[in-house]
Amino acid sequence: MVTGDDALRAFVEGRRTALFRSAYLLCGDRDEAEDLVQTTLVKVVLGGRRLGRLDNLEAYARKTLVNTFIAARRRFWRREHACGELPERASPSADSDTGLMVRAALARLTPKQRAVLVLRYWEDLSVEATAELLGMRVNTVKSHTARGLAALRAEMREELV
Repeated sequence: MVTGDDALRAFVEGRRTALFRSAYLLCGDRDEAEDLVQTTLVKVVLGGRRLGRLDNLEAYARKTLVNTFIAARRRFWRREHACGELPERASPSADSDTGLMVRAALARLTPKQRAVLVLRYWEDLSVEATAELLGMRVNTVKSHTARGLAALRAEMREELV
């Protein structure tokens, strides 16, 4: 017999990597992405236990991931980076220059534009599914997509020149 806790455990073990990839595209930082996934999974597990049975655990996890990301970007303390010395950064892993440029350009988008682009093109969700997940109108998703893609193209042209 499979219990709700067993289903949640299997989901966490099976989807953690995919959630991390999406979180990394949203955040642009490995450590922050790991924190985002951890926070998301805690919320998913607690929500799954509290609500008893979730019809679509995958959609609930994606929505929780994106909402947690956007909420974190709204907080005032996230915008301040006061430090006496520059922090040491880990050397970037071997990655193509194009991938680095795309992630850097993604990082300069607004959180909602970034969330829409990640859900539409990385998670391969439809416009309607993205709108439902983010609680937006379909036209709002389309405009965020168009503006986000335009900004990405402009950034990429600038980088390549």
